[in-house]
Amino acid sequence: MKKIRVVVVDDSALVRSLLAEIINRQRDMECVGVANDPLVAREIIRELNPDVITLDVEMPRMDGLDFLGRLMRLRPMPVLMISTLTERGAEVTMKALELGAIDFVAKPRIGLAEGIKELADQIVEKIRVAASAHVKRAIPQPAPARAAGSQEAAGVVHPPAKLLGRVSTEKLICIGSSTGGTEAVKEILMRMPADAPGILVTQHMPPGFTTSFAARLNGLCQITVKEAEDRERLLPGHAYIAPGGRHLRIDRSGANYIAIVEDGEPVNRHKPSVEVLFHSCAQVVGPNAFGIMLTGMGNDGAKAMREMKDAGSYNYVQNEATCVVFGMPREAIAHGAADEVLPLLEIAPALLSRLRSGGGDRYRV
Repeated sequence: MKKIRVVVVDDSALVRSLLAEIINRQRDMECVGVANDPLVAREIIRELNPDVITLDVEMPRMDGLDFLGRLMRLRPMPVLMISTLTERGAEVTMKALELGAIDFVAKPRIGLAEGIKELADQIVEKIRVAASAHVKRAIPQPAPARAAGSQEAAGVVHPPAKLLGRVSTEKLICIGSSTGGTEAVKEILMRMPADAPGILVTQHMPPGFTTSFAARLNGLCQITVKEAEDRERLLPGHAYIAPGGRHLRIDRSGANYIAIVEDGEPVNRHKPSVEVLFHSCAQVVGPNAFGIMLTGMGNDGAKAMREMKDAGSYNYVQNEATCVVFGMPREAIAHGAADEVLPLLEIAPALLSRLRSGGGDRYRV
């Protein structure tokens, strides 16, 4: 069996040692090199050509983001970021994913040695996913800025989406995503007009990072993007992100849809879980729903997406060629949950066209 060859880049000797030990304990991977800063890493990568690198964000001589940006332009390869559980760490992590990092691991600020040992299973699982991921050169695409100056100053790539006009407020859009999903979700939300139906997003992400994720999207999109709050009313022109470490589902309060944010056991090993959101959508929204399954590892949400379809929703699934990881979309297709399988860039236009032509009824062309 060919082993996954990993290079660890971190300015902490302790972290380098711990990560190398964790990697070398696995039968299917080996740590072939370590570096204490990006300049040393550059030479090691050139010499050893690893399958995956783990990269710390804050390092001497060259910032981890600067190094990542150069690497993804000149020699795109799978990168797993090692982030800190701080507000600054979350913001930098979002930027790293935008630049092309496959995923990240959030290391604790205190109790570092024990914390990393506790994260060992997560680390090696994410290295395996990264090794099989489709790596692309990331090209940041700013979107219309609502309040921060002109579109020209914001470097707008997508023109403002044409308003939908009269679309029933009963409509809701539910999105599920995991590895590679932060950029895929951004691509969908950036194309939504200000009067789009309410949107709920479950992106697999730990506590402490979804606040930054929502804020970043809110600054780029025409719609309002925020973390979901328990029992708030779901409004058109808004997208609600499931908070890290909490499940998000839909309920009704009188004539209104509301968000339910709750604790509970992981579902399909995830919290938040796409299964929880999609199941509630099938139960509560039925034929007024649209489902979107984006890139991600595993099968979370596939069964419940089929429940949505059986209840009358119309579902879009991202195709293999544009996924970072085709696991969740593949499972959704295997469950017969997809109405259309499309490249990422075609999902939002197809959805908006359907809303404009028939208001979203799955039985109308």
